[in-house]
Amino acid sequence: MANTIPERKDVPASDKWDLSTLYKSDEDWEKALASIKQLTENVVAFKGKLAHSSDSLLGALKANEALEKVIETVYNYASLQHTADEGDSAAQDRDGRAMMAYAASESATSFFSPELMAIPDEKINSWMNLPEFADYKIFLQKELHHKPYILSEKEERILSLQAESSETAQNVFSLLTNVDLQFGSVHVNGEEKPLTQSTFTLYLHNPDRKIREEAYKNFYDSFVKHENTLATLYAGSVNQDIFISRARGYKSSLEAALYGNKVPESVYRNLIDTVHKNLPTLHKYYSLRKKVLGVEELRHYDVYVPLVKNVECKTSYDEAVEICRKALSPLGKSYTDILCQGLKGGWVDRYENKGKRSGAFSSGAYTGYPYILLNYKSDSIRDLFTMAHEGGHSMHSYYSKTNNPFMCYNYTIFEAEVASTFNEELVFEYLLKEAKNPEMKAYLLSMRADDILATLHRQTMFAEFELKAHELVEAGTPLSAQVLRKIYRELLQLYFGSEMKFEAESDMEGLRIPHFYNAFYVYKYATGISAALALAKRVTQGGDAEREDYFKFLKSGGSRYPIESLKLAGVDMSSSEPIQSALDVFANLVNELEKAL
Repeated sequence: MANTIPERKDVPASDKWDLSTLYKSDEDWEKALASIKQLTENVVAFKGKLAHSSDSLLGALKANEALEKVIETVYNYASLQHTADEGDSAAQDRDGRAMMAYAASESATSFFSPELMAIPDEKINSWMNLPEFADYKIFLQKELHHKPYILSEKEERILSLQAESSETAQNVFSLLTNVDLQFGSVHVNGEEKPLTQSTFTLYLHNPDRKIREEAYKNFYDSFVKHENTLATLYAGSVNQDIFISRARGYKSSLEAALYGNKVPESVYRNLIDTVHKNLPTLHKYYSLRKKVLGVEELRHYDVYVPLVKNVECKTSYDEAVEICRKALSPLGKSYTDILCQGLKGGWVDRYENKGKRSGAFSSGAYTGYPYILLNYKSDSIRDLFTMAHEGGHSMHSYYSKTNNPFMCYNYTIFEAEVASTFNEELVFEYLLKEAKNPEMKAYLLSMRADDILATLHRQTMFAEFELKAHELVEAGTPLSAQVLRKIYRELLQLYFGSEMKFEAESDMEGLRIPHFYNAFYVYKYATGISAALALAKRVTQGGDAEREDYFKFLKSGGSRYPIESLKLAGVDMSSSEPIQSALDVFANLVNELEKAL
């Protein structure tokens, strides 16, 4: 790749994704967008008729499926074009019109779910067992799972009317922290450099401790100045969660968040308890970090700087694909052939161009390729892991859609990180085995330990904070800046251990995490990596049967609830065993890293 970042129009077609599996042209997309109005009217024609007969309900389901398929494809095409070049006004326009069409259709068909719930149980249960309902049975069962907590039509309308205002706390938090807050600057090599939300992370990775300290203190000082506003916003978000859970009749906000996916509360609490029991290993890691960094006191701004300097390593895109092929070989030739053909074919938008969204993602829909956005750089070994990670998502999507009808092909967020992290683990094991020098081995071990810590331990700490905050309010204690900072400081001290010396402003971290405005979400990262590590060990140390079990999980899509689909693969997330297994992997990494350093 050239040193200059190209315009989108100058990127070779071979480096871009091929969106023709969605629509052959923008004109075809326009026709599909225009069809949404009629498809919506086809569904609305069944309003008030869902309970009339099995034929009527089946007709409504088919009409709804046809609408949902087109909306998904229309939105995916527009969204992918927009992320490839956010400066493209035509792509912006398509993305905006797709969103508007979706919102209008959603509003017009909002009658569907409440009317479905109103059908007597005996009637709908007999209908859904008819052969012609085979493609819709799981969808209906999952919809009806929510029935105990669906309110009257009038009450549901009231809740829907406050949906927009319920986002106020999150929206204000986002504007305050991303737009209004000013963080000042940091002195780097005699120059003042701007400190922002995005550069903050870069400064904490800087080997110069003075730069890390200045960035940390300036950053959190800005949050301290607005602590009461931030605390009130988060308290508002928590109160909203509790209002919805109580209005619907759940016994707690935690139950309300987990009920839809049939995840028992014990899964959430097991995660926290099991991580607690293994905190001595985490404390050992921080002791090792203190020793390697050679500091008298380990500070909060010392925990992100790499323990091992980046190892010079050039891996071209095509070479990275072949490494994925070899590393993922335990999954069999069919898996690696499909993935590598996709990575080299039309699945991937490979490199950075002007206006392209940063980072990476996989966007799998029922129609078309399971697309991947990358910003691949040959001198970053992390980008090789990103390729394997997003490839795992896309293969999960590929197997899900090729083995399930549209109405139940899509898997949940609870399952989403399993296939991706599974691939990362196999690539790590392959690279570690192939490492030619001690520096590379130490670098890989350090990187992997940090990744697991960030996903398992840190997200569990976040999950515990959320739980404590919600339970306090549910027990009658209002949340203030003082209360929230106290909870978070106690958790910092618990998780980081006695080696860590915190600043006065360290506990403000708990009031700057955007994920907290989507309650009880972050725990899924921790359970996801736990399941992935357990399954990677099971497949690599097992035989054909273990591999086939894993494929049963990949192929299950949305046909089962997440705990059930993971049991197919051979891991029981309702027990603490997978969490413990993942923590054992971390413990081994820390021991290996100590030897390597």
